[in-house]
Amino acid sequence: MKLYFSPGACSMGIHLLLQEMDVDFELAKVSLANGEQKAPAFRSVNPKGKVPVLDAGADGVITEFPAIAFYLSTLPAGSKLLPRDPLSQVRALELMDYAIATVHMRGFTRIAKPEQFSSDGDPQKVKATGRQIVEQGLREFDARLGEKPYLLGDFSIADAALFIIEWWSRRAEIELPDRTSAHLNRMLARPAVKRMLETEGLPVG
Repeated sequence: MKLYFSPGACSMGIHLLLQEMDVDFELAKVSLANGEQKAPAFRSVNPKGKVPVLDAGADGVITEFPAIAFYLSTLPAGSKLLPRDPLSQVRALELMDYAIATVHMRGFTRIAKPEQFSSDGDPQKVKATGRQIVEQGLREFDARLGEKPYLLGDFSIADAALFIIEWWSRRAEIELPDRTSAHLNRMLARPAVKRMLETEGLPVG
């Protein structure tokens, strides 16, 4: 398998899942800062021009975080990434979709790229709206965690999505509620997460 990623982007959630699986895989770095996602070479892989992208060999190219994460959980090496009962799988998909489609795309994108929401008016107001969306998301995940160490009890693909939100929040100086803060620290202590951060050249902690 080959993962197209950009350091610190949401692709790091897929990267850490591959590290958790302890399988051989190749990494292909795509510099979002340099606009490589818009280059013809990458567009030929993913016309949508974004990461993560997984080249799954015989199974073809797979895009979109929830789809890739779920695919990995169906592989023999990924069997521990998701419970086998259907309701738990539904809950994992529900949580991933909220993290990626709402907190990431509607929240953090407003903070990082307010110009994409120019119709909302003043860029500072756009950023403030994004921050509110992120903070609301963190409160929701905090409640979902409850007294569990991970979102479904045991580590799963849903935790990889939550990790991204938590990691970005800490770097954006957005305060994490107590349970999400503890979850982030728990994730940072996982060997697979440490390997992912080190490989991407990101701070481990």
